[in-house]
Amino acid sequence: IKGLVRRRYDETRAADEVSFRIDEGEFVGFLGPNGAGKTTVLKMLSGLLNPTSGEARVLGFVPWERRNEMKRQFSLLMGQKNALWWDLPAQESLELNRAIYGID
Repeated sequence: IKGLVRRRYDETRAADEVSFRIDEGEFVGFLGPNGAGKTTVLKMLSGLLNPTSGEARVLGFVPWERRNEMKRQFSLLMGQKNALWWDLPAQESLELNRAIYGID
């Protein structure tokens, strides 16, 4: 049997025309509706995904090159229930994670 199932792939732009800058020492929240591309952008900035176009720099590095120097300086904490302390404000929860994991 051949050709009974045909796969179809739709092209979805998860992050289009995204532009921002975060200065040293800033704490930011990345908010938007489901499907807006928040996780996709964060994964690209951490080097977990390669973008199809555009450019980005994190700490002077191109994230998807996955250089060891960047990996030692950058960390991404996604908002799973077990990653944040619900009884702490977001900034204090992030600061606690920084202390626990020795992130500058």
